[in-house]
Amino acid sequence: MTKQLDLLDIQGNVVRAYGRFGYPVARYVFLAVHHPAAGRALVGDLTRYVTGSLDWGPGPGQMPRPDWTLNLAFTYPGLAQLGLPTASLMSFSPEFAAGMRERRDILGDTGSSAPQHWDPIWRKHRDTQDVHVFASLNAVSPEALAKGYAKLQAIVETYGEGAQILGGNVGDDGALLDYQDAHALVEDGQPVAKEHFGYTDGISDPVFEGMPPSAQSTKGRGKPMPGGTWAPLATGEFLLGHPDEAHEYPPGPEPVLLARNGSYLIYRKLHQNVGTFEAYLEQQGRAYPGGKELLAAKFAGRWRDNGAPLARAPDAAAKARFDADFYAALKAGDMAKVDDLQSDFDYNQDMSGAKCPFSAHIRRCNPRGSLQMIHEAGDLPGSLKQSVDAFDTPGALSNRRRMLRRGLPYGQVKDRSRDDGNHGIVIMLVNADINRQFEFVQQQWMNYGNDFKAGNDKDILLGNHSEDPAQPSKAVLQTDPAGQDAPHFLPRIPRFVETRGGDYFFVPSLTALRMIAAGVIDPT
Repeated sequence: MTKQLDLLDIQGNVVRAYGRFGYPVARYVFLAVHHPAAGRALVGDLTRYVTGSLDWGPGPGQMPRPDWTLNLAFTYPGLAQLGLPTASLMSFSPEFAAGMRERRDILGDTGSSAPQHWDPIWRKHRDTQDVHVFASLNAVSPEALAKGYAKLQAIVETYGEGAQILGGNVGDDGALLDYQDAHALVEDGQPVAKEHFGYTDGISDPVFEGMPPSAQSTKGRGKPMPGGTWAPLATGEFLLGHPDEAHEYPPGPEPVLLARNGSYLIYRKLHQNVGTFEAYLEQQGRAYPGGKELLAAKFAGRWRDNGAPLARAPDAAAKARFDADFYAALKAGDMAKVDDLQSDFDYNQDMSGAKCPFSAHIRRCNPRGSLQMIHEAGDLPGSLKQSVDAFDTPGALSNRRRMLRRGLPYGQVKDRSRDDGNHGIVIMLVNADINRQFEFVQQQWMNYGNDFKAGNDKDILLGNHSEDPAQPSKAVLQTDPAGQDAPHFLPRIPRFVETRGGDYFFVPSLTALRMIAAGVIDPT
């Protein structure tokens, strides 16, 4: 990676997934601005505490690791309330301007995921109580998080009626809170990279050109290249003002200084129906030839315990070999080897989906160059193979759909036989183009299977499965077309995940934050 980025100008949550860097607790705070001048002054005060992307450490070009981090983002109404000129506002993407609630049909936020079921803070829309500013706090400990939140509160309170922290985030027992807490789950007293269904999470986050040296290997995390190698993705897939995979600058707001080194962030609070998941997995696991844990792996594309990808560990014997290598590397402290074992794979030897199903979550999120698949006359029934002559770039159909994943789980599961309770995951996705990246993946890959030769079948875990018993959802778990085993059908898949709110945000650079605070945005 030879591209040099101004890491002092880029907000830290764009290039760094804090949870993987020793920040297991977070607090997401949402503000409304009532007076534009007060709002701009507030942004100026908060910007002094905003965490950039410079690498942490004692060496040259590094900065001390903070105990807590702060990052800011804005909704479209928030930018309008802060007084951005009309010409600048009109230059933002139409998806961002509309907001998540208005895009609900495209996103599949219907039925139990519809806005009327969202937390109260997200039910309001485009009025003075709407969310304008998102202040994201991450910390090394609950005590450090409390200090960061106290600092934020103290700054906001100095502006009296000019701005306020909004309530309406649902917590335990239906309590309405002034913040959304999130945290890594804990096992044996230590934070772990798990979510409430039991899967190891946060693996294979994308790597792009110019990321700080602490970024891990590009293997399986960048873009597939000819010859089985990997390269970092173009910076412009995630940061405005830089060339993207099409060698073009992604559309951004004007003026250029407002856009450059900024990005769009998608915030979604997702409730996990743990009781429904456990019951369905138990029921279907009894009928599945490989047993319950292999079936759970088929849902996600990874084994639950350590994230072993099915493409590398498709059965119990291969899983045992993977485990031996994985835990040996873990014991030796060889985290680069651990990362490669979890991430360095593709689907070139699994084009028919016999190892990792086409409806498995990780295959839907990141097809890893496997969508160039064809079936020709004379091929075995049900078999697919790569179309090697279709594209010069192996990942041509997927490289432009990648997103940086941020966020953490929230709540605790107190009874795994029940769906109610306050538990799920807050997922935040960073991309340069909401429509081309997030909305396309959500609509076409999560909730529709045509690109995967899977018809209307959805992502097993995150799909908005039908709640109409007359038109139930299903999925097919493929088997080797050359073998004797029949495909396995998952019938009547329930909805495992429900949306509880969210919106689209713009994450400005540090330069743009100062421009917003000073009221000097000039698009002419």
